[in-house]
Amino acid sequence: MITGNKGEWSEVYALFKILGDKKLFAGDAELNKVEELFYPIIKIIRNESGGNYEYELSGDLVIISGDKEKLRIPVKTFSEQAAKLLAKIKGSSGAFSIPETEAFMNSVYCSSLKAKSTTKTDIRIVIHDQRINQTAKLGFSIKSKLGSDSTLLNAGKATNFIFQIKDFNPSSIDLKRINNIDSNSKIKDRVFEIAKLGGKLKYADLDYGVFKNNLVLIDSLLPNIIAELVIAFYTKNISKIEDLSNEVNDKNPLKYDKQFSHLFYEYKIKRFLTDIALGMMPSKVWNGVYDATGGYLLVKENGDVLCYHIYDRNNFEDYLYHNTRLETASSTRHEFGQIYQVDKNYFLKLNLQIRFS
Repeated sequence: MITGNKGEWSEVYALFKILGDKKLFAGDAELNKVEELFYPIIKIIRNESGGNYEYELSGDLVIISGDKEKLRIPVKTFSEQAAKLLAKIKGSSGAFSIPETEAFMNSVYCSSLKAKSTTKTDIRIVIHDQRINQTAKLGFSIKSKLGSDSTLLNAGKATNFIFQIKDFNPSSIDLKRINNIDSNSKIKDRVFEIAKLGGKLKYADLDYGVFKNNLVLIDSLLPNIIAELVIAFYTKNISKIEDLSNEVNDKNPLKYDKQFSHLFYEYKIKRFLTDIALGMMPSKVWNGVYDATGGYLLVKENGDVLCYHIYDRNNFEDYLYHNTRLETASSTRHEFGQIYQVDKNYFLKLNLQIRFS
């Protein structure tokens, strides 16, 4: 029996819904459907344990094939199954099974809920782009609003930023007291206590050289810029990327020439979010090649599936920029938040995790 959470079942829902609609509708930065901008679906390709299966639209039929044609099934059947699945997802919690949906999945050669976690692509779709009159096979990552907020960048030891604490001369009692703070917001509270003693956080390095070089590949100063976002998050009562970016922009720690109102920080942060979304992973050497070549599909609470297509880059970047936030991950698991000393200098590791809001 297949079990999964709301996000995992949403991937199957997206498959059924898209086949039932026969098109992908674009979304705007406020998560509204753009009715006049859509992409007709030609076929969907899924990588299953038994091989690749294609779901090709032909009029009011979906033709399912592997090495040869397996089945023809009415499009409306997928619409009906999508509606039933949506109701089940909304009415469930935790990890759950849906026997009726699983039986239908098996009948249409769909045996798994999720794509492999080593790739950003959850589903591959052949679409027809009417604006350029071309057909393309594109990989999309699927995110869902039906369950808990999805992550854009998962926390790990690789996403720890190292800060030197300047102007900081604590007593051994102060050091022990700060490191032992164990409140619900203990990392922010420790940073606050450091500041009370005159300490100032200055970016020094990243814990993991691969992630640092991935950032440098995007922009040579990106490690410094993201470090400033991290500082703003742990020192201010804000978490949205857009608000943190504005905070860093006002501070202008990298001393950019702003006399002509260039949006240096916003532009670079949007580029970072896009590259994270479509290909870059902190712990793997990245060569700048996108895996999710199409963009993102978002499953909304009302069941709409919105397409954020990389062809519409401005919309895609705005969607990421306006709908993501930083959050504090487990400091125990990822080993950050403790002041430590090297020679006569004090340091603190702070972690980066980005989640959709």
